Amino acid sequence: MTEPVTPITEADIAQFLVHTPDFFERNADLLAGVQLTSPHGGRTVSLQERQAEMLREKIKVLELRLMEMMRHGNENMLIGDKLQRWSRQLFLVARPVDLPAVLVSEIKSQFSVPQAALKLWDVAEVYANEPFAQGASEDIRSLASSLTVPYCGVNAGFDAVKWLDDPDNVASLSLIPLRNGATSPAFGMLVLASPDSQRYQAGMATDFLERIAELASASLSRVRDV
Repeated sequence: MTEPVTPITEADIAQFLVHTPDFFERNADLLAGVQLTSPHGGRTVSLQERQAEMLREKIKVLELRLMEMMRHGNENMLIGDKLQRWSRQLFLVARPVDLPAVLVSEIKSQFSVPQAALKLWDVAEVYANEPFAQGASEDIRSLASSLTVPYCGVNAGFDAVKWLDDPDNVASLSLIPLRNGATSPAFGMLVLASPDSQRYQAGMATDFLERIAELASASLSRVRDV
């Protein structure tokens, strides 16, 4: 009795070709006759032409990635330049009492921040009556100390928004605690605000804002009671 013949499947053919790499070397004419459907218009093309199309598509994807990397690189360079100019202005401040105002005004100018404000506590006695040392409630101080990273998101009615010139025109903001070290209690808070609800988003990277906090905290040590 003749046993039934098991039909050859595509998987069998694929396995054969994988394990017989010299097949097309012995049958090179087969490759020349292979016809495929192009995804561009559905026309029939040769294997070589289809491979060329796939290569062009890969090159296009790589070009787009390269352009994106270059764009991010340029953006980072511009941000670095702005941070350097902001830091330079802080170094040039002769009187410690002027530091908070210069810090805020330069942040607004260098980084195009619509509104910004700063309050400090535990300052040296000689600065205790300065505007920057007034207006930070116990709740705000507790909030600042509880923040391990800057808060970014919608304006949820934070009391610190009242420090701004136009608190009614704030859709998103960042609350940046100022401290001497990662485990130290905060001695101040910097508020950055915008009418654009997307400017400061929950979940956004805060690395740059943390660098701002570190530099601001270091410069403001000149007015602290330490």
